[in-house]
Amino acid sequence: MKKVLLFALMLAGAMQAAAQTGNETEGKYSLVAGDVTMTIDANGGGKILSLKYKDAEVINQSRWPESFGSTFWTSPQKEWNWPPVPEFDKRPYTVEREKPSLVMTSEVSEKLKCRVRKAFAVDEQAGAIDITYSIINEGDDTRSVAPWEITRVPNDGLIFFDAPVEKITPQGLMAFKPEYGAAWYQPDEAQQNRKVNADGKGWLAYANKGLLLVKKFQDLDASQPAPDEAEIQVYVNRGKTYIELESQGVYTSLKPGESLSWTVRWFLVPFEGESVPSAALLEKVHALVGASK
Repeated sequence: MKKVLLFALMLAGAMQAAAQTGNETEGKYSLVAGDVTMTIDANGGGKILSLKYKDAEVINQSRWPESFGSTFWTSPQKEWNWPPVPEFDKRPYTVEREKPSLVMTSEVSEKLKCRVRKAFAVDEQAGAIDITYSIINEGDDTRSVAPWEITRVPNDGLIFFDAPVEKITPQGLMAFKPEYGAAWYQPDEAQQNRKVNADGKGWLAYANKGLLLVKKFQDLDASQPAPDEAEIQVYVNRGKTYIELESQGVYTSLKPGESLSWTVRWFLVPFEGESVPSAALLEKVHALVGASK
């Protein structure tokens, strides 16, 4: 009887250990900040597959190519056009894991002669997850480049940021409304792909089904983004499919061996009420980004 009990305990322990590390053996790693869990796929371009508050998901979960998760590209896009650079967007990243931190590094891009590093860190006190992206020039020539984060969410809810509506370009492409000193967009449906650019104030927010996603990053002036790019971009895919929340850092000249680093701080918190423009939602964002380092 004792042997049976001992075996059962050992089996339970082994199953628990497998549950804790099983995802990591498949290249999927999780970070936890209070009630928030972020899951990253090292084998799939270091892409963030999931961001949940308790059991509620905020990131788009489609599995059609280029329609799910949160990824990272280099800017300007005209340097590589389309599709995304495979070494950054889809191929496996190497992993360094010393809990609670996590670092993933890409291969060197054959086309751009750069590699990407993503360092994830949990700030328990702030209830946030910081992602520091680095671009390293591994080539023999000087290259100018900017960091670019792309997060796909369902075509639903509410998108808002601090920018004058009349300066969002192209004008009239999406129905942004100026209320409470911010620009607000409630996703609609159209049979065309649309994208706008804006010079914001270093944050971008998305509210949907009782969850508020806020991303804080460096506030740029109009001269700092890459050519034909912007600090904040919103892309709406045709139909009722998905939206991309995009932010970019400073366009930087890197000599061989040089690198740049750019940090995005993620918050995911609950909120009460509907996903409509309100002073309360804006105050909640300001409280998060204002109290954050």
